[in-house]
Amino acid sequence: MIMDKVIAVHLAEGFEEIEAVSIIDVLRRAGLKVVTVSVTGQPEVKGAHDIIITADKLFEEVNYSTIEMIVLPGGMPGAKNLKNHSGLNAQILDFNKSGKPLGAICAAPMVFGNLGLLKGKNATCFPGFESELKGANVTGNAVEVADNIITGKGAGVAIQFALKIMEHFKGQKAANELGNRMVVNQ
Repeated sequence: MIMDKVIAVHLAEGFEEIEAVSIIDVLRRAGLKVVTVSVTGQPEVKGAHDIIITADKLFEEVNYSTIEMIVLPGGMPGAKNLKNHSGLNAQILDFNKSGKPLGAICAAPMVFGNLGLLKGKNATCFPGFESELKGANVTGNAVEVADNIITGKGAGVAIQFALKIMEHFKGQKAANELGNRMVVNQ
C-alpha cells in the first residue's frame, strides 16, 4: 500500500459521469491522491450525458511510474473509446503484469476482457456486456475483486465500487467508516 502514489481515473469521450465523479469524490474524501486523465488529447472531456469535466492531465503527460492504480469509468461510447486507446491498453497490460491494481465499472470491464486479463476470474459488468469479458466468470454481483482487478456493475454501485478501491489502500475498517459517514451503509 503505497500512499505517495496516485490513482489515475481515465476519461474518454462518452464516459459515465456518475461513475467518474463518484470514484474521484470518494477516493479524495478518503485522503487518496487521484488524478483525472483525458485520453482524448484535450483537457475537456464530454461525458455520456453532455457533462464536461476538465481533466487534470492528458494521457501523454502522465508518468505511469508514479501511478499506483488505473481506474476506468464506464459509459458509452466512453468504454469503447478506452478499449480503442492503444497507449492505455499498453499501460493496463504493464500494470497487470506487475500485479498493480486495476479497476473498471459498467461497460469498462470490457477493456480488461478484450486484453485477456479476466480469464478464469470473477468479474461483473453492466448487463449486456458479459460477452466482452472474455473467459471471465461473470457473476452479476455489484462489485467483484479478483486478484489485482476490481470490477463494478454500473452507476448505481459507483460509491460501493469506489469504497472497494479505498478498502484496497486503507483497509476495510476505514472504508466502512467512510461509507457510514456518507450514509452508504444505512
